[in-house]
Amino acid sequence: MTKLLLSLHVLAAILAVGPVAVAASMFPAALRRLGADDPGGDRTDPAGLGALRTLHRVCRVYAGVAVAVPVLGFATASEMGVLHSAWLITSIVLTAVAAGVLALLLLPAQEAALETFSVAAAPRLAMLAGVFNLLWATVTVLMVVRPGSTTGA
Repeated sequence: MTKLLLSLHVLAAILAVGPVAVAASMFPAALRRLGADDPGGDRTDPAGLGALRTLHRVCRVYAGVAVAVPVLGFATASEMGVLHSAWLITSIVLTAVAAGVLALLLLPAQEAALETFSVAAAPRLAMLAGVFNLLWATVTVLMVVRPGSTTGA
């Protein structure tokens, strides 16, 4: 059962968090392009608007799907008997921070950018995406290295 839960946990992380990380990183550049392609400011470029809306939708939808990652992670950790390990607790905290950055900062900032099409929002969006991605990269490293692990990995 542990191998099944771990496999599902890893698949959920790749298939749910991966698209959010990529789409969030692409959003600021698409916003900048929309501003560069439309110096008059009327934002009538349907392809540019569609790209921004699609990237935001990917972030929003996959963020909901990504709830499966910690759920499966807790089930896996419980099955493995490592719920009280320092590396896991650190990973849980970092995952919660990443979720907070996404839900409370990044998604609302994307929504505001979609309403105003302000290119000035692009640097902040890029920073938030970078923080989100860095948090997830750290969690991934902790999951692989697992300090104190007996697997030798």
